[in-house]
Amino acid sequence: MRMELIQPFINAADAVFAESLQAPTKILDLSMDEETYRRKGVAALIAIKGDIEGRVILDLSAEVAMKVASHLAGEAVPSSDQVVRETVCELANMVIGNSVTLLNDQGFRFKVFPPEIHMNEEGLAGSIDTEAMVIAIETPCGQAYLNISMRYLHRRRQERDIASVID
Repeated sequence: MRMELIQPFINAADAVFAESLQAPTKILDLSMDEETYRRKGVAALIAIKGDIEGRVILDLSAEVAMKVASHLAGEAVPSSDQVVRETVCELANMVIGNSVTLLNDQGFRFKVFPPEIHMNEEGLAGSIDTEAMVIAIETPCGQAYLNISMRYLHRRRQERDIASVID
């Protein structure tokens, strides 16, 4: 996976958590995930289709998700509360929103789908042309994980280049 595809997500996640929690964060670990993805807790999945395709999953353990939701709500929130799931989806939305701007500035065109709660315990393995990167982010509430699986859609890029020459 090329860093130009994942760096915008790393930068955005770091900034969103630092700003939302009003405290410094730290990128702890970047690793290639060759195994099938295993959900750690409350996870929001966002699909991307276009010049680049794939998905981004923001994943927080139930305890961390509850702490983050409680911090943002300004009061204690039960871990089973819908607010916890909505908070994770909103954080994923903010990360994607910031990332999309950077990727659009690089000339990529794609559609971003709304976040949805990822309920499966496992699934979404990579493929021959799709790698997955897992980023661990240390926040004041605990670790958050960003699982990014992206690939270039070469055929569409070549078609677009050919179309621009013909025009």
